[in-house]
Amino acid sequence: MSSLVVLQVPSEIVYRDLATRTVAAICKLATRDVSVGEKFGHELVSAVGEAFNNSVLHAYENHSGEITLRIAYDERQVSVEVLDHGESFDLDTVPALDLAEPQESGMGLFIIRSFVDEVTYEPGSPNCLRMKKRFA
Repeated sequence: MSSLVVLQVPSEIVYRDLATRTVAAICKLATRDVSVGEKFGHELVSAVGEAFNNSVLHAYENHSGEITLRIAYDERQVSVEVLDHGESFDLDTVPALDLAEPQESGMGLFIIRSFVDEVTYEPGSPNCLRMKKRFA
């Protein structure tokens, strides 16, 4: 059986904590009957935090709007969709990160890709960054 939680907040960085705490709580619910350790939740929370930052800082760079998180889980995985109505981008054209050079910013997608099993992006209205992390 699949469960869904939806959270809609203003596109302001102060709501990032609410978004990530909601995801952390869902991860605990989803994995309560399996032993995956805390790393599962920490990684997904980090990925969602980066996606939220990107939506606030890039999609809504010069204006405000709303960010919606759709968090679904079942007996195998947790998936999170981060939806916004801001500027879109092309996931496939984001340059690879050069880890040999010090980075002050621009690591969001690298972190997201490192911490989840699947990441896709659909531009449109709304734009949708979808992340899936499996535990079974």
